[in-house]
Amino acid sequence: MVAREGRSPTGTSCYHLGMAKSQKGWRVDDEIAELATARAKDRGMSVGDYIAALVREDVGGLRQRGVDAARRFLDEHQSVFDDVEDADRRSSGAHAA
Repeated sequence: MVAREGRSPTGTSCYHLGMAKSQKGWRVDDEIAELATARAKDRGMSVGDYIAALVREDVGGLRQRGVDAARRFLDEHQSVFDDVEDADRRSSGAHAA
């Protein structure tokens, strides 16, 4: 029987064939552990693979580029949000008792 990528010859899931893995025992809050488990399941991944993906994204700068883009967007369009908030305050203030 020939092994397919990501599967053992018996067809069961395995960690990336040929890639060394190490087991760690970090402690996180229960809420974080539950969120990580749920998000990994949503993505069809193991928690270990999910954490590895987050680290790769962080190291690759993807997260920082997104934060920088959001900051640029807000810097450029903050006045629009301010105008909407001011209009909401004025309209709700007119109906206050």
